[in-house]
Amino acid sequence: MTDAAQARGGAPGAAASAARPHGLPSPDGVGPEPEAPPGPGPVPLLEPRDGPPALVASVPDLDRAVAALGAGGGPVAVDAERASGFRYGHRAFLVQLRRADAGTVLIDPVACPNLTGLDEALAGAEVVLHAASQDLPCLAELGFRPRALFDTELAGRLLGFPRVGLGALVESVLGWTLEKGHAAADWSVRPLPAELLRYAALDVEVLVELRDALAARLAEQGKTEWAEQEFAAVLAAKPPGPRPDPWRRTSGIHRVHSRRGLAIVRELWQERDKIARRRDLSPGRVLSDTAIVEAARALPGTQARLAAPRPAGCRGGGRRPGRARRTAVAGRADRAADQPGTRPADREGRGSQARGRSQARGRSQARGRSRARGGSRAGAGGRGLSGWFCRTRRAQWEP
Repeated sequence: MTDAAQARGGAPGAAASAARPHGLPSPDGVGPEPEAPPGPGPVPLLEPRDGPPALVASVPDLDRAVAALGAGGGPVAVDAERASGFRYGHRAFLVQLRRADAGTVLIDPVACPNLTGLDEALAGAEVVLHAASQDLPCLAELGFRPRALFDTELAGRLLGFPRVGLGALVESVLGWTLEKGHAAADWSVRPLPAELLRYAALDVEVLVELRDALAARLAEQGKTEWAEQEFAAVLAAKPPGPRPDPWRRTSGIHRVHSRRGLAIVRELWQERDKIARRRDLSPGRVLSDTAIVEAARALPGTQARLAAPRPAGCRGGGRRPGRARRTAVAGRADRAADQPGTRPADREGRGSQARGRSQARGRSQARGRSRARGGSRAGAGGRGLSGWFCRTRRAQWEP
């Protein structure tokens, strides 16, 4: 039973019965149409109206699914699931489609990476996507490039909805709630659990109905032509090129102020990207941005100290790396700092830099003495959760 069903106090059978009414044909002609919510609040959409679809994971099954979708009529609801938080890049790990007279089709692009046949079969169909700019690039990698588009998110923005997420629009316009508990799931796992497949099927379950309702409102407000121009612009947009110096987008880099620190950020970012690409992992799962920034600021001399940054807000929790270790870690950074692209934009003359370094060393030495005194006091009589946390983590920062 889902949380929504438990909140309503219904049994699983009652919830499924409410989510799958009987007897009325749906607009896409596939199954019974969900009735209007009987009460004042939205009704959770718990199960696909024509049952959980099977996963297409072979070329013969893909050929049959493509033939069925090509023989269907009307717009085609399309969605794609990625695993950006787990895998390198933004490729699709599941493609969902739904069309009248064809039902819902779930395609495994890992087993079926070539969707050019689907592209040819749906060349004359309008494709309904939500936030199309996010899904079009990964669909194009598979060979599927829509010619006509209806973006429900853009339509919601043009109509002035305060919230334009798929779940919010379905609830506001159609009176149904979609489960979003698996939005951040790892879609690269194989085999995909039945719960994820059910969730993926529901994402396209009422997308065509939402498209029809939004199109009617656009016509009422005289914004149909605007919407068509916006949809055409999304289709015509070229994929963005690689960003110059992408390492400069490291979260927290504003806390790094020296040339050496920026060089360390660049070297660690580039090495992390190489490892992530080679292992097919999200870069954040190799090394977090926080660890990169802390390394650039604290210069840890070992991998263990790099993997265990000083806890935020922990005063006197440990000593800074010794001079020998700082020199060992920063040797490569010193050479890299002489390369172009690592100087802060607001640098001053050499004399000013020298004075700044001298003052920084003085402040650093003063802070070190103060932290050493604070660490002794905390080790001797620190109380409370903060003191305990700092004492337990101090060992990770000892040389």
